[in-house]
Amino acid sequence: MIPDLRTVTVTRYITALREGGSLPALAEASDDFKYVIKFRGAGHGVTALIAELLGGLMAKYLGLPVPELVFVELDEAFGRAEGDEEIQDLLKSSKGLNLGLHYLSGAMTYDVAINDCDALLASKIVWLDSFITNVDRTFRNTNLLIWHKELWLIDHGASFYFHHSWDNWKQTSETPFPLIKDHALLSKASELQKAHQEFCEKLNDGVLREIVNKIPDAFLNWEEGPSNDGIREVYYQFLSNRLAHAAVFLKAAEDAR
Repeated sequence: MIPDLRTVTVTRYITALREGGSLPALAEASDDFKYVIKFRGAGHGVTALIAELLGGLMAKYLGLPVPELVFVELDEAFGRAEGDEEIQDLLKSSKGLNLGLHYLSGAMTYDVAINDCDALLASKIVWLDSFITNVDRTFRNTNLLIWHKELWLIDHGASFYFHHSWDNWKQTSETPFPLIKDHALLSKASELQKAHQEFCEKLNDGVLREIVNKIPDAFLNWEEGPSNDGIREVYYQFLSNRLAHAAVFLKAAEDAR
């Protein structure tokens, strides 16, 4: 069973984390914990939040180390005192429901040259990123952290890139993922067949449907396009069809190695 996400409210904006163009932020919430918040008003908007949500829930279900995901409410008045105009505009356009990841205080960026990674764990991460078409776990930006001497996955917002054009989801679901050649952990992923077998046994249409149904209406009330349930259905069909063609992206990863 996929658990529901908790919902917290931002109480204090701490600082912007200027990574790329998305301007995530470190903030404190109503439960007194700190979160890295991804804003609906940034970059690709709610599609990046959907990718973050689906990728994080998938990783969590498969037993991979991911910080807790929470829904984050942002009040309309929040950030009016912010001095940076760019950040103020971002906060204004992000009122309502956003997404946060529990802040891993003191975590260090994973360095492929220095830090090790178990072969099976590396293989599982490579398999997952091939499955959800995550283009952003490269040597330049690993989106991996070392916290308490353990590896943690962050930032799945660049996954499901089909949703930027939307019409070619079926074709994308059935094709290899050639960008896996740039994956930061590919050289360590010598147990791909084992990861493939385990994950194909764990995943099924029921699980995929349950994960997709966690997408809140607040992320789906698009001015144009299909209904909320119609959008969820496309994500579900993409994942279901991609799982049925998992041998295709597995072979691409093995060939890239």
